[in-house]
Amino acid sequence: MDSKPNKYVAEVIGTFVLVFAGTGAIVVNDLTGAVTHVGVALTFGLVVMALVYALGDVSGAHLNPAVTLGFWAAGRMGWRCVGPYVACQTGGAVLASLLLRGMFGVRAHLGATLPLGGAAGQSFVMEVVLTFVLMFVVLCVSTGPKEVGVMAGIAVGGVVGLEALFAGPVCGASMNPARSLAPAVVSGNLGLLWVYLIAPVVGAVIAVPCWRLTRGACDAPVAVSAAE
Repeated sequence: MDSKPNKYVAEVIGTFVLVFAGTGAIVVNDLTGAVTHVGVALTFGLVVMALVYALGDVSGAHLNPAVTLGFWAAGRMGWRCVGPYVACQTGGAVLASLLLRGMFGVRAHLGATLPLGGAAGQSFVMEVVLTFVLMFVVLCVSTGPKEVGVMAGIAVGGVVGLEALFAGPVCGASMNPARSLAPAVVSGNLGLLWVYLIAPVVGAVIAVPCWRLTRGACDAPVAVSAAE
C-alpha cells in the first residue's frame, strides 16, 4: 500500500488534535479560569509529545508548516510533499477551530495568537527566535544515535512547553502558522496575522544552517520528529 495517503491523513489528524487541545485550553481557561497560563503551556507541550510518539513513524508528525519547510530546506523532505503537508496541516487546524467555535462560540478569539506584551516587531523577533530554537532541536533529535530518536517526543514537547511558558504572555508563542491561521480566520480576528505566518518560517529556515554546522554533517537520519 502507498504510504503517502497515510502520511497526509496523519498530518490532518495530528494538527487537528494539536489545535483542538492547545487552543481549546485557552478557550476553556477564558471560560472557567481553571487552566491557567501554566496549564495552557503544559497542554501544548504534552499534546505535541504525545503526537510525536503516535504519528512520528507515519508522517514525521510535523503538524506545522514551518517545520515542514525546515525539513525541506534541510534536504530531509522532497518538495512534492511540502504542498500537501501544508494543506493537510491547515485543514486539520481549521477543522479544530470550527469545532471549538461550534462548542463555545468566538470566545478568547478561539485561541488566536496576538502580540500581548509589546509591539508587533517585538513579537515578530520573538517568534523567529522561538521557532529557530524549536526547529534546531527537532533537527538534532531526529538524527544521530537511535537513543536520541527515542527521546525525541520528550525533547520536542519539552521545548514547546518551555517556550510557551516564558514567551506566551509576550507573543502567544505560536511557532506554527497553521495553529495561528485557523483560529484567526474562524474567529475573524486577522489583525497582525502576518507576524505568525512569516516569523516561524524565517526562524525554521535559519535553524537549518546552524544544525548543519553542529550535527548535520556527522549524523545519519533516523526518525523524523515533529513540533507544535
